[in-house]
Amino acid sequence: MTLDTTFAIRPATPADVPHIQSMIVELAVFEKLEHLVVATEEKLHEGLFGPQPACEAIVGEADGDVVTFALFFHNFSTFLTKRGLYLEDLYVRQSHRGKGYGSRMLKHLARLAVERGCGRFEWSVLDWNTPAINFYQSMGAEILPDWRICRVTGAPLEALAQG
Repeated sequence: MTLDTTFAIRPATPADVPHIQSMIVELAVFEKLEHLVVATEEKLHEGLFGPQPACEAIVGEADGDVVTFALFFHNFSTFLTKRGLYLEDLYVRQSHRGKGYGSRMLKHLARLAVERGCGRFEWSVLDWNTPAINFYQSMGAEILPDWRICRVTGAPLEALAQG
């Protein structure tokens, strides 16, 4: 693993939205979920920088090019009575993998969680993504086998809301 000395992590700015949007599409293709992407640059900008931001993002630059991003937000643990930091997505462009950028992004987010007094730093990983699972475990993450994500979207969400 070689670390690029020109790699720098910084908070995302509105000018980064097109880069993040394109990496979201790349991530969806990798996860074989591109059919679910309805995100637009406008919606992403609103979520990150609108009057009531729903999330935050950091980007990693190598030689001045945005090559990775992490999108995250705070959740809350009733058991710990502390907020947590939830990583929604972390993506490193294919051509920049193996250089330590993913681990640097995770370490940056872990420091941010500690600085903000978070009790947890959590994220999800697809069960078939063995390289990511191995990477996360090597970084100290515990894969929770007893937990499953529950999701309600679209028409079922509308029905649940009206029922």
